[in-house]
Amino acid sequence: MAVDVSTAAAPAPSPGVAGRSLAIDVRGLEKSFRLPGQKIDSLKERVLHPTISRDFSQLRALDGISFEVNQGEFFGIVGRNGSGKSTLLKVLASIYRADAGLVRMAGRLAPFIELGVGFNMELTARENVQLNGVMMGLTRKEAARRLDAVLDFAELNEFVDLKLKNYSSGMLVRLGFSVMIQADADILLIDEVLAVGDASFQQKCADVFHDLRGSGKTLVLVTHDMNAVDAYCHRAILLDHGQIVHEGNPQEVGRHYLRLNFERGETSSAAQASAGGPAVRLVDIWLEDAAGERTNSVELDDDIRLRAIVEADRDTPAPTFAFLLSNADGVHVFGTATQLKREAGEPDLLAAGSRAKVSARILNPLGSGRYFVDFGVNREHSQTDNVIWVSKAADFVIYGTQAQTGLIALENEFEAVIEDG
Repeated sequence: MAVDVSTAAAPAPSPGVAGRSLAIDVRGLEKSFRLPGQKIDSLKERVLHPTISRDFSQLRALDGISFEVNQGEFFGIVGRNGSGKSTLLKVLASIYRADAGLVRMAGRLAPFIELGVGFNMELTARENVQLNGVMMGLTRKEAARRLDAVLDFAELNEFVDLKLKNYSSGMLVRLGFSVMIQADADILLIDEVLAVGDASFQQKCADVFHDLRGSGKTLVLVTHDMNAVDAYCHRAILLDHGQIVHEGNPQEVGRHYLRLNFERGETSSAAQASAGGPAVRLVDIWLEDAAGERTNSVELDDDIRLRAIVEADRDTPAPTFAFLLSNADGVHVFGTATQLKREAGEPDLLAAGSRAKVSARILNPLGSGRYFVDFGVNREHSQTDNVIWVSKAADFVIYGTQAQTGLIALENEFEAVIEDG
């Protein structure tokens, strides 16, 4: 028997971790979609193909999802495409109705999920701002009073009386995000539609996130950007095929997300090849000192020189090689990538049986301590089409005394003098 599904503002939510109240409580959430096997769009097609049956397959987008989000917590939801992230967010926003399970929310909700959702394209920006404000729980006077703040943040004052059907996608993003933050909601649901905005607007959004974090607002962020999860989220979950496969701090979830991507990439490659295993192998990886000798330590302010040898078991087109440095706490401190160096007219290919030497010299502002090196190879110059990823392929120590404290040592001028009088 399916469990009743309800999404409501709970007046007295259950206590969360360490006595904190729960903002979101999700229990056993399920959602499926029917996918037609043979699509018939017209009466003519039905007459011409009377024997074609209308078969349906079942896509299980959410399969028993359960989690809690505390009030004032920034909560990340990550996963590969098709893992159920956006479906989960739409159920939380009451855009989709779940098949089974329970959703409870404590507080006023403001979703920012898809471009143009909640907007009437035939109305002007002024009319849409006031309408959306009322829908999010503001009075008409409150919504009208916040119009200027919305338009100022979105930088759309001169387009306030233009119908939204004439807006660009970037203008719609700015307007939607501005409406959401001015609604003064308790719970914010945000999808990665923010990537549509230009660089300056994305920075404004980042500034807002920093201001909101710790302000008592609850935020649920769906994204592929592990840097955003690391920067803003207190906790995160990783979805795969509609199930939670990992839950914890953002760094751990990010590592599992990358591992899931790379394992899938290797499996996919192996399935297409007669021989098993990844197309490229990491033969060796090491650090060098200034004299070209192998080392496992670097003095403060000395360059970090990384080297790696890879060998291709199968042709790997347009490879990209990457180093990622993390400190002992698992914080990613630096990443760099390069493509295969070749002469004019040579194919951008790491051919089967060939080797490549990868070298990087990194100016070193890092503080003392132990650091770990991850190494990866992608194909087709893609950020997601992974061939291999080796976590903690090497490690080294940065040593020496430093006058400063912190993760990095920045050049600075600092003095103290006696002021006369």
